[in-house]
Amino acid sequence: MSAAHAAAARDAGAHSARGGAELWVCQLGVVPYREALELQERLRAARQREAIADVMLLLEHPPVYTRGRRASDAELVLGEDWYRDRGIDVVDVDRGGKVTYHGPGQLVGYPIVRTGEVAAHVRALESALVEVLAAEGIAARSRPEDGPAYTGVWVQERKIASIGVHVSRGVTTHGFALNVDVDLEPFQWVIACGLPGVTMTSMARELAPPGAAGAPPPTGRMRCVRRRAAFEVARALGRRQRLISRARLQAAIDAALGGAVAGSGGETAGSAGETQAARPGRHAAVPV
Repeated sequence: MSAAHAAAARDAGAHSARGGAELWVCQLGVVPYREALELQERLRAARQREAIADVMLLLEHPPVYTRGRRASDAELVLGEDWYRDRGIDVVDVDRGGKVTYHGPGQLVGYPIVRTGEVAAHVRALESALVEVLAAEGIAARSRPEDGPAYTGVWVQERKIASIGVHVSRGVTTHGFALNVDVDLEPFQWVIACGLPGVTMTSMARELAPPGAAGAPPPTGRMRCVRRRAAFEVARALGRRQRLISRARLQAAIDAALGGAVAGSGGETAGSAGETQAARPGRHAAVPV
């Protein structure tokens, strides 16, 4: 048995002994979207088997548009070929919601956790991100009273974070995207989040001194925001944060699944309503 697999076995044993109270946090750096999606599916399968604890992946993506289950082709107003010619991939996904953009400088978090209530999970993520922003001096809010189209986190009327979740057999995938110092222009090339005319913003823009819109962000901001997000999300979900390396996480997946195909187990995507709480064998999704 390799050292990583031995450590994974200890991690799994600790998870069982503690009743799943931990949130394993794995920081991955920049990961292509499709690769991260496959990793989420494998983690979900392992979590559904109760073979690992709840997990949150923290990462950034190369430029990509993702289309949720309620998105339409019209939201990619310039056509897929135009975006791909500029190095921006387009990927259809099973989360709720519409079109959004991911790119370098945006902190993406994927909590793969067991939950019994989709709406409460989304509200917890919103609350955590509001706290992250408050620690940086940005007054932000969620807007549940305005309906599902306004899921996410806002600074006044500007959207700074998107949230989209899919739940299958009681375990979540997808999560949140917080604009730290991401290039905001690609949001203007689509109907972002299905909201015509929505203004997207970032921490860098909100914190920039007057007249300094083009100034580079402070060095190390992403690192600080990533650390704060891990703490606040774990707290909002009632979990105890535990950092875990990718090697140990991969070993835990291998030990849990062996040769199993990610996403197997009789799942049928989209078999539940967009806001319905997931039950065994059912699915739910909420928008970005």
